[in-house]
Amino acid sequence: MYSSKITKEINEKKISIGDRIRVRTVTGEFEGLLMPRPSSGDPNLIVLKLDSGYNTGLKPESIELVAKAELKKSNDGGDSESKEGIAILGCGGTIASKIEYKTGAVFPSISPKELRMIFPALKNWSIHSKQIFSLLSEDMNSHHWKLLADSVEAEIKDGSEGVVVMHGTDTMTYTSSVLGFMLQQLPVPVVFVGSQRSSDRPSSENEMNMLNSVFAASQDLGEVTVCMHASTNDDFCYLHRGNRVRKMHTSSRDAFRSIDSSPLFAVDYRTKKFDKLSDFMPRNNHGLIAKKSINDNVALIYSHPNMKPEFFRKLSDYDGVVLIGTGLGHVAANAFNDKSVNSVLKPIEELVQSGIPVVMSSQCISGRICMRVYTTGRLLMEAGVIGDGADWTPETAYTKLCWVLGQTKDMKEVKKLMMTNIAGEISTRSNLEGY
Repeated sequence: MYSSKITKEINEKKISIGDRIRVRTVTGEFEGLLMPRPSSGDPNLIVLKLDSGYNTGLKPESIELVAKAELKKSNDGGDSESKEGIAILGCGGTIASKIEYKTGAVFPSISPKELRMIFPALKNWSIHSKQIFSLLSEDMNSHHWKLLADSVEAEIKDGSEGVVVMHGTDTMTYTSSVLGFMLQQLPVPVVFVGSQRSSDRPSSENEMNMLNSVFAASQDLGEVTVCMHASTNDDFCYLHRGNRVRKMHTSSRDAFRSIDSSPLFAVDYRTKKFDKLSDFMPRNNHGLIAKKSINDNVALIYSHPNMKPEFFRKLSDYDGVVLIGTGLGHVAANAFNDKSVNSVLKPIEELVQSGIPVVMSSQCISGRICMRVYTTGRLLMEAGVIGDGADWTPETAYTKLCWVLGQTKDMKEVKKLMMTNIAGEISTRSNLEGY
C-alpha cells in the first residue's frame, strides 16, 4: 500500500494501477505507468515504469492522469483449439508473459487468443496451444522433460504440423538436447523459443523470436531446434540444432550460439527467409521413435585444481558421472608420479570398475575431446573414461548419459550408445567457423 497521502490523491483523481501518469518532483517531471508499491520500501515514494522499461521510485509533489490503461484487443477473435496447424506448448519463461499491474506479478499467456493479443502476426498461422507447466527453467528436472516429451509425442500423433516450445532460457539447452534423444525420427520440427528480455521492456526480442519459431515450425525439418536472435539487432534469428547450442551470455539478445557447428538456418518470417547454413534432417516419414526412459542419477562435475580423491569416491552413489575436464579432456592424474600431486585417477578407475560409467567433456566448450595426445588422457582412457573423439557440449554429454542409462546399464552398451551419433550431437568433422 502507498501512504495515505498518495492513496488519497490517486483515488481522488481516479487513477488506477497500470494507468499512465505524469509525476512532478523537485527534480523535474516524469511520465510512465503507475506500478504497485513493493511490500518493502518507502510508502511515500511512487513507483513508475518509465518508457525505457525500467522502474523508478519518485517522491511526488503532484500526480496527473495522462491516460487510463486499456486492454489490448486482438485483431483476430479466434480461440480455436483445433489440433491442426502449429502446436504451441508452454513451459514457462518470459517469452509470452504478461504483467498483471494490480499485483505486479507476471503470468504466462498461453491460449491462442492471448497469444494473438501479444503477437498479432500469429493470425497468419493456424495455431493451438497448451500449458504443460509454468516454471523457472532452473527448477525443471527430468520429470518435466518426460511431461514435455509426452506432450510433444501426443501433438505429433494428433496431426500437428509442427511444435513450438516456450521455455526459459537458462536451462533451455538441457531440455532441447535431451528431447532429441527421447524423440527420434521426427516427422515435424520441434522448435524451442525463449526471450532474454521481458515483454514489458522496449528492448524485448520476444516477438521476433516467437514469430520466427512458428515460421520455422512450418518448414521441412525433422529435428529438435532452438530459435533465438542472431544478433543484437532485430534483423533475423538463427535456428540451432538443439544439442549443439549453448547460452553464451547472461543477458545479450544474441546469447545463444551453435558450438562446433554452424546454425542450421537463418530465419526471418517477414521476408520468408529460411536460408540453409548447414546440413539438417528433413521431416521423417518412417514413424516417430519414442524412447523416453531417463535415469537422472547422474553427476556433472567441473574439474578444477585441488580436487581430492575422496570427493570422487563419494560419487559411488551415482549411476553415472560426466566430467567437465580441462583442455582435450583431462583431470589430475599425476602422469609423472610427483608426490605433491593429488591424483584422482584411481577413484575414477574404481567408479568404472564398479559399473558406473564416467564420461568426459571439456571446459573449452569448442573443440573435440582427444585423450590420445597426452599421457593424462591415455591414462584416463585406460581407466575406462568414455568420450575420446566426441565434440559434444557438457550439457549434451550430461543429458545423453541420463538418456543412455535410461535404456541400459550394461557398460559395453553404454559406451557404444554414448559414442554413437544419434541426433547430430557428435560431428565427423570439426568446424571452426564462428569460433
